[in-house]
Amino acid sequence: MRALVSASMSLFLAALLVTACATGSPTTTAPSTAAPSTAGLADSVSPSGSASLFSPTDIAWLQLTVAMNERLLSVLDMVPGRTTDPAWQTFAARLGTAHRADLSTARRLLAESGAPATNPHEGHDMPGMVTEQELTTLRSVTGVAFQRLAGQHVRAHLQQAVRVATAEQRNGVYPATTALAAEVVRAGDAELTRLDRLTP
Repeated sequence: MRALVSASMSLFLAALLVTACATGSPTTTAPSTAAPSTAGLADSVSPSGSASLFSPTDIAWLQLTVAMNERLLSVLDMVPGRTTDPAWQTFAARLGTAHRADLSTARRLLAESGAPATNPHEGHDMPGMVTEQELTTLRSVTGVAFQRLAGQHVRAHLQQAVRVATAEQRNGVYPATTALAAEVVRAGDAELTRLDRLTP
C-alpha cells in the first residue's frame, strides 16, 4: 500500500528539498533520521575516492531510480506475451532497453558512491511504482485491456521519474549522477509523447 511508505518518500523528499515528488501520496513528517539538507551535503558522504563527491541527494535519487526501473521492467517484459500490437511491442522494447541501460548506470554509480548494496525501497509501493497486486492484474488480461492498464502504469512511472530526476538535476552534486538525471528527463518527456500516440 502506497500510504504505508509515505515516510520513506518523506525521507527522499527531505534529501531533495522539494515537495513535487509526493504527487498522489499522503505526506507525513519525516522522522529524526531524515536525510540532511543540501547545506554541507558533500561533507556527510563516505570519504573514499570518488565516493566523497556524492551527496546524500545523489545517493537517494539513484536508489529510487533503481527501485522504480526494476518495477517498470516487470511491466515491459510482459508486453510480448500480452499483446500482439506491433506499435506497443516496439514501444516496450525501446523503453525496456533504455531503462536497463539507466538501471546499469545507476547501479554502477551507487557502487562508486559506497552506498550499501541493499535497496532501501525494495518492497515499497511508491508513486510511479506498479504494485504486486497491479502486476497480478496485468498478468490476467490481454490485448486492448492490457494495453490500457500497462499504459496507465508506464505513464505514472515516466511522470514520476521526470519529477524526481528534475529535482536531482537542481539539487544533486555528482556530475555523472546529474547527467544521468538530465537524460532521464529528456528521454522521459520524449517517451510520454510517444505514449500519448499509443493511448490517446
